[in-house]
Amino acid sequence: MDIDLLSKMVKELILDDDKVVLPGLGCFVAEIVPAYFSDKGYTINPPYRKLYFRARPDEGDALIDFYARSNDVSYEVAEKIIKDFISELRSVLLAKKVVVFPGLGRLRATKENNVFFIADEDLDIYPEGFGLKPVSLKTHKETDGEVKAAVAELKSVLETEPVHEEPEPVSEQMPEPVVEPEPAAEPVEPEIEILVEPLPDPEPVPEPVPEPVPEPEAVVPEPEPEPDQKPEPEPEIADVEKPKKGWGRILLVVLAVLVVLVVTYMAVGRLCPEWIDQFLYTPEELEILNR
Repeated sequence: MDIDLLSKMVKELILDDDKVVLPGLGCFVAEIVPAYFSDKGYTINPPYRKLYFRARPDEGDALIDFYARSNDVSYEVAEKIIKDFISELRSVLLAKKVVVFPGLGRLRATKENNVFFIADEDLDIYPEGFGLKPVSLKTHKETDGEVKAAVAELKSVLETEPVHEEPEPVSEQMPEPVVEPEPAAEPVEPEIEILVEPLPDPEPVPEPVPEPVPEPEAVVPEPEPEPDQKPEPEPEIADVEKPKKGWGRILLVVLAVLVVLVVTYMAVGRLCPEWIDQFLYTPEELEILNR
């Protein structure tokens, strides 16, 4: 068995099935890609089947059955041949990083041994799409048949006239007068007399009696003070201000004494500092200061 035979079997099986398993390596998977636009929407590409490789274990014995039927061998023999060849193929792929499948594409492996498949550009595994080609809207020209069909359709639209319904003929005979039935006489309701009782006379409202206004009392004049009584003399202002002036003099004297004491202390501190230090510091502190 060689790689050409394996590639032919995979291509023939993938036309009818969506998956072909390579035991111990992975499987080829085909899926339909619908029609799509390209070239900024000016090109319509037809649908096609895309082939890629899925590098993970999967179940499927279509390849083994196909080999057994094609070579007229038992299933066990075909299974051993297929597995041994794919095991050798895997070793070559991991060593050289590429294996070429003629007519399909190339199976490659990365440095991390991740396997992926690159299909050939002219690979065709979609028989239902035979003859389909991309259509460019930029270069498309209408054929004579398309133009004639469009003109004929336009004429049919213009020539169609609106259908007018003919009015029904009016007979010349005069219409018979329609006798309307007389309305039925409405029943006459008996008249009801409304008795209005006279209202009682309103009671007289007593007039308000004005309250008597009290007469103003006579104003009794106050008796004037006798001329013999003399008003008490008011205290003189000088007598009130005397104690304030006395306190001010005392404060001035105290301040003068304090100023004299401070000046005296400063003079003695300049002349006899040792004498003042003995009052301010202890003997131990004086020894430290004298050092």
